[in-house]
Parts: sequence; C-alpha cells; structure tokens
Amino acid sequence: MMSRIKCIVIDDEPIARQYLSDYVAKMPQLELVATFSKAMDAYELIENEEAGIVFIDIQMPGITGIEFIRTLQKKPATIFTTAYSEYALEGYDLDVVDYLLKPISFERFVRAVNKAIDRIVTPENKKISADTEENTSATIPRDFIFVKSGYKSEKVNISDIMYVEGMKEYVVIHTRDKKYTKLDRMKNIENLLNGQGFIRIHKSYIVSIKNINAVFGNTIEVQGIKLPLGRSFKENVETTLGMNE
Repeated sequence: MMSRIKCIVIDDEPIARQYLSDYVAKMPQLELVATFSKAMDAYELIENEEAGIVFIDIQMPGITGIEFIRTLQKKPATIFTTAYSEYALEGYDLDVVDYLLKPISFERFVRAVNKAIDRIVTPENKKISADTEENTSATIPRDFIFVKSGYKSEKVNISDIMYVEGMKEYVVIHTRDKKYTKLDRMKNIENLLNGQGFIRIHKSYIVSIKNINAVFGNTIEVQGIKLPLGRSFKENVETTLGMNE
C-alpha cells in the first residue's frame, strides 16, 4: 500500500480553503500538511519538498498563483484552482497537472488528483478506486441543502428559501431569518430547485414563486424586497404566473 501523498492548499478565500481541505480529508491517499492564505508563506515548505501536491488559487493579493509557481526551484505537482477560465492557457504553460474552475465538484477534484498521482507514484498504486468517482457522481433528491457556516454545516430547508442571489462564483441563499453564502454556480442551484416552486427571474436571481408579492415593470417584489426582472426571463415569468391569461 502506498504512503499518503502530502499536499497543501493555498487560497486567500477562507471558504475555498475549507472545502478543499474537506475534499483532501475524504481521500485516504492524501495528507493535508497545511493551508495558507498567502502564497509566499508556503515557499519554504515547498522548497523543502514537504508537499507532493499543491492546490493553489491564481488570483490572490500580492503575488498570483502563476507568478508564485514560477519562483519555485522544485516544483510539486500543481493543481490550479480559480474562478477565471482565461488563465488556463498560461497555467498549462507551466506544466501544471490540472486546472479546476470554481466551484469545484468532488468528482472533478478526484480526477485532478488522479492525474497528480500519475506523476508521483508507481503505476501499480496510482489509480484511485473507480468506485470513489462513481459514488461521488450519484445524486439523491432532497428537500434541503447543507451550507458551510464557519466550522459547521447548516441545514437549510428548501421550503424556507425566499430567493437566491448569484455573486460570481458564490450564491447567497436568502431565507426570512438568515442568509447563507455558498460556493456554487447559479446553474447548479437552478437544477437543484427545479420542480420545487422556484423560477429564474434574472441571470443573478432565482425566487420562490410562493413568496412573490407583486410584479411591476421590470421588478419583482419578494416579501417586500424588490428584485430585477431580466428582459429575457420576463415572458416565462409572466406565463408561469398566469399573467398573460
């Protein structure tokens, strides 16, 4: 049995560091040595060859992930993680293992780690069980989601959600009592809420139909909160709400 591969996570976003650390913890082949919010803080550890795999964000204050990897004399197996696809070609020019676009699914994470293991260990030990990947792709219909909040995950009932707001690589889930920030894509949330009484009203908003109070012009009011109604979504919204009858 092969020894565990030491790895580190470098990302200035606490949420990203947390979920990548959680992914590493799920894999018996990996051992998380440390996490860093600043790339240069990891320099000595990497140069001392104490990390076989590095998961590193590209866009960070001070020095970018790409610039940092270029400074290294001893380059580990590097997996870039970022929300910006335009950096992919530059990343591959550094002979990195893989390039992961946020938000990153566990299944995609496993595939990237497989590539890294291909470079590091001998052929007989290098593949992660196919069962691992198959199991991670399975989806179970549910009426709730879990959202990271500090060091715990909170259960949010879908019936309590008033609307979801998209903010680049994050979504903000609004309930009557609280709002939750989740690293995810609006498309994923839209698929999750499909058939559960929600409708997309704008590229940045999905709302609970039962919580809509009024529609006027290019505005939808949800429990007293005014949200924009996108031009390309307006016809479907009006049809769904029976406003054209």
